[in-house]
Amino acid sequence: MRKPIIAGNWKMHGTRASVAELLAALKQGVTSASNDHAEMIVFPPAIFIPQTEQALTGSPIHWGGQNTATEIGGAFTGEISAAMLLEFKCQYVLIGHSERRALYGETDAITVKKFNLAQQAGLQPILCLGETLEERQAGHTRHVVLRQLDAVLKQISDIQQLSHMILAYEPVWAIGTGLNATPEQAQEVHELLREQVAKYAPSIAEKMRILYGGSVKAANANSLFAMPDIDGGLVGGASLNAQEFLQIYHSIN
Repeated sequence: MRKPIIAGNWKMHGTRASVAELLAALKQGVTSASNDHAEMIVFPPAIFIPQTEQALTGSPIHWGGQNTATEIGGAFTGEISAAMLLEFKCQYVLIGHSERRALYGETDAITVKKFNLAQQAGLQPILCLGETLEERQAGHTRHVVLRQLDAVLKQISDIQQLSHMILAYEPVWAIGTGLNATPEQAQEVHELLREQVAKYAPSIAEKMRILYGGSVKAANANSLFAMPDIDGGLVGGASLNAQEFLQIYHSIN
């Protein structure tokens, strides 16, 4: 049985006051008992990670970094290393998010480098995969997501690395566009991704958690999470609203 994850990517949002209010509400809404059924993770902007650590320590909620550097350390102004995230008790890090790929030119090669450094440091990477509207309309969804996934799978030397990896399918065309992937469309890609991992390690593929990240809201969470290969959600804007994020979290139970 795969334990579902509801993860909140806050992106570049928040103030010290709003973060405090949001974290307090989430702590109140997530109990140890509910955490037995589903795991909650929040991904605040890096500057709010210390505040998040202080607020959530001792709670069932986990936290992580939205990004990490391609280097262990050194003269890289503005970058944050995996080791720095670990120092503030981050357990997870987003790798290859569509905005990093599209807005900051991060290639598959850069994604692989970040993935490796995150795992070597002891972080659990959530590898994000997804196609644009143009790619979907051209019928290239399968090619794009498998290329992004294989870039990581083909360079893994120890197959057990796969057991410390989570996938997140985020169709770029369904993020903030007013378009929505149907549960069946999402399931089709999730099944494809699991089948691809199974070519490398069948037993690990069955246990691997694959999240859906295309405009998840309280209104569509139940139908998405009912799909057999969707193991939770990578939630964007809705994760900034404590009431809605908690609705999504509790809907998976």
